Amino acid sequence: MPFGLLTVEEIVRINQLTKQYSSITAVNGLNLSIPKGSVYGILGPNGSGKTTTLGMLLGVIRPSSGYFTWFGKTLNFSAKKKVGALLETPNFYPYLSGRKNLEIVSSIKEIEKPDIDGILKHVNLYQRAVSKFKTYSLGMKQRLAIASAMIANPEVMVLDEPTNGLDPEGIAEVRAIIRNIAAQGITVIMASHLLDEIEKVCSHVAVLREGNLLFDGTVDQLTGREGTIEIGAQNIALLKDVLQGHPLVEKISDNTNGTLTLVLRKNTDASEITRFLAEKSIYVNHLVFRKNSLESQFLNLIKNEA
Repeated sequence: MPFGLLTVEEIVRINQLTKQYSSITAVNGLNLSIPKGSVYGILGPNGSGKTTTLGMLLGVIRPSSGYFTWFGKTLNFSAKKKVGALLETPNFYPYLSGRKNLEIVSSIKEIEKPDIDGILKHVNLYQRAVSKFKTYSLGMKQRLAIASAMIANPEVMVLDEPTNGLDPEGIAEVRAIIRNIAAQGITVIMASHLLDEIEKVCSHVAVLREGNLLFDGTVDQLTGREGTIEIGAQNIALLKDVLQGHPLVEKISDNTNGTLTLVLRKNTDASEITRFLAEKSIYVNHLVFRKNSLESQFLNLIKNEA
């Protein structure tokens, strides 16, 4: 998106943002536009510049050059009040309860009448509200950290590797919380090196490698519409013959279950194939569309940019 006037749908705009540490360029001329209401993932391996980018956006790391805006303005106290952040796990008091720790956080942030019970319910900790923090599992501690970022009822949540180190159950719980946060209309910006996490949670994604932006767009745009179709019809030989020269079909292979697998070209979906067959009076009795995974597209992207 060109960098002109801010649109009402944008929460964050980043223009040529760069951070250098001596001879190392952690973030290199980054341009991004983060839309309101999105779950925006910043994806990349360790050392790709994800945490540095979030640190600059939150004002804890000073950029070497470039600039960014929140809600159309430079980062100021008013903007900070609208943002809940989990950049590093907060230091909670181990001998105090989860509720008491949140009360202290709200006092430090000067928040009047915080809905602590409501937030504890939101992160599924209400039943353990009076338990001491030291008795919490790692997943519970991470959920309390998310609760502390929600205490000011923010318009935006910024999360750095929110499921890092968690077991599968803990990961699923945090993912569900993020989806619930987004369902309330809160914009979520999260960094992760986990492809599965981005694919299951995020609507938009920016891919970074060694500080450079490789892709910026929706998750659907990254995965693409191309993929494979498993297809069958009463006359499989006729079906194969008709599809053989179709320009949308890149490759056809036979399956042991009496169906065909079609490898599709870019910007093709199943409806275009079935419409073509219907025009030829061929009606399918089996069809499964398998979209390319984020993993395969990510690996292709990294390979092509190497």
